[in-house]
Amino acid sequence: MGTNSPIIPAETAAHVLFHYGHDGGYQAGTFTTNLITAIDSADPSNKARLELGFPDYVAAVNAMQYSHNGVEYLQSIVRGGVAA
Repeated sequence: MGTNSPIIPAETAAHVLFHYGHDGGYQAGTFTTNLITAIDSADPSNKARLELGFPDYVAAVNAMQYSHNGVEYLQSIVRGGVAA
């Protein structure tokens, strides 16, 4: 969401939207579903470790957790309306 934020692909945005029960998303496979759950429940130090391997998923989960317009932002990515 900032200039140094990782790119969030539409598929990643859709998986995270689904995890949080919002329109525009669809379910990921088992590994990715478990990854999103791990990121969602991780404390800051473990989230930082997960970010090393999965920066796009951590950025998408952070958008949902910490941005007042996170849902709209990810839905816009899914629709192709945001250069994430």
